[in-house]
Amino acid sequence: MSKQPQKKFGDLLREKRMAKGYSLRKFAQLVDVSPTYLSQVEQNNVAPPTADRVKRMAELLDENVDEWTSLAGRLTEDLPGIIQESAEVPDLLRAVRGLTAEQLRKLREDAERMKKESK
Repeated sequence: MSKQPQKKFGDLLREKRMAKGYSLRKFAQLVDVSPTYLSQVEQNNVAPPTADRVKRMAELLDENVDEWTSLAGRLTEDLPGIIQESAEVPDLLRAVRGLTAEQLRKLREDAERMKKESK
């Protein structure tokens, strides 16, 4: 079974915006960008917007902020600090690279459980 290619940020943005019934102009206004820029993003002619704007877009569209930020090739503002908190974090990120979504979900659940148990 072959894996479908991931949609580009602009394609997904346009699809979800239209499904929610937002006009290009109204959505641009809500995100505080020009309609021309938003159109260019949706056509994948320019890079996705900043992480803050991507977050706002995801929230307006009731989508997962982390997934959208990742798809946009951005980092949420809390991640650099988290990575720099411990020298072990970059090693952990390298170790989990290549794991499946299911494996990552299980690992996250284990980490959350360990965190609760240590309190």
